[in-house]
Amino acid sequence: MRWNEASGSTDPGTPVLFGTKGLVRSVQTPEFSGITFHEVLAKSALNRVPQSSSMPFSWTVNPYRGCSHACVYCFARNTHRYLDLDSGTDFDRQVVVKINIADVLAAELARPSWARDHVALGTNTDPYQRAEGRYSLMPGIITALAEQSTPMSILTKGTLLRRDLPLLARVAEDAPVEISTSIAVHDDALQQSLEPGTPTTKARLATVRAAAELGFDVTVFMMPIMPKLTDSRDHLESALRAIRDAGAARVVYGALHLRPGAREWFFEWLEHNRPELLPRYRRMYAGSSYASKDYRRWLSERINPLIDRYGLRGRSDDDYPATSRMRGRPESSRNRQTVGVPAAPTQQLTAPSQQALF
Repeated sequence: MRWNEASGSTDPGTPVLFGTKGLVRSVQTPEFSGITFHEVLAKSALNRVPQSSSMPFSWTVNPYRGCSHACVYCFARNTHRYLDLDSGTDFDRQVVVKINIADVLAAELARPSWARDHVALGTNTDPYQRAEGRYSLMPGIITALAEQSTPMSILTKGTLLRRDLPLLARVAEDAPVEISTSIAVHDDALQQSLEPGTPTTKARLATVRAAAELGFDVTVFMMPIMPKLTDSRDHLESALRAIRDAGAARVVYGALHLRPGAREWFFEWLEHNRPELLPRYRRMYAGSSYASKDYRRWLSERINPLIDRYGLRGRSDDDYPATSRMRGRPESSRNRQTVGVPAAPTQQLTAPSQQALF
């Protein structure tokens, strides 16, 4: 049964997380209508990225599983099936919260074997989703990493990042900090339909501006770019202009990919909202989770000149920017700066086989 914080009682009609060890309680509150938070005690915080992976980091930390952003295309949806939950509504409304993650992380980082490798936050579900407003896990995580001079990066759609920008600016004086934000849809009605739980595009651009004004070289992920939805020349140019005007340093882009779990949920969205596009998408993604090579080539030829025009040169990948794994800065480098994606010619890369990271 589930504990209902608002009424002070358990709700026998709502299932608990079957098989989840360390479950403390499941909470529903009026200010998060329709969302259940499953508070768990994590045994570990750091997740090692396989050496075979092309991801530009060695370790990840994910304080939440599931995400109230409810992006219909989210690649992480299928991970909820490991908890006997579905990859659709449950992923959006059943959020697992690792309430002790900051303490566990601090203990792991204090081990003599810790090599201060780069740690990425936001690789699976968003660390600044709405739940963070309730649980405030990120300041403890950031502090634990900073106390061990550990390079870190954050990828988010959440404007709650602004709460922690002063802390991150102080941390960046002694250890590399990279900030990236995801802003893929620059049509308000479409954005609210595809990403109904996210802040508006305008609010996210304001967050980019706030971070840039503190000296961060902010990367904006234009991911995913969706065929016949967000890939028109007008949409791309308007997006890049707004991103530049917000003070971003670079853009990383990639075409939509649809893994199992996300594929079914996105196709259902198409059926209800853009049924005329459903046959095209079924053909394009019939044999692969990734858009066709021809489409990716076409997209590259369309967007790269625009990226150059607006001075937002970066790299592109279907999952994450293909950078070298971050290294710590020399001891002599103590001025506030960030480690970002190195400037290099934009190219469309073969997407790596990325494992679920959490």
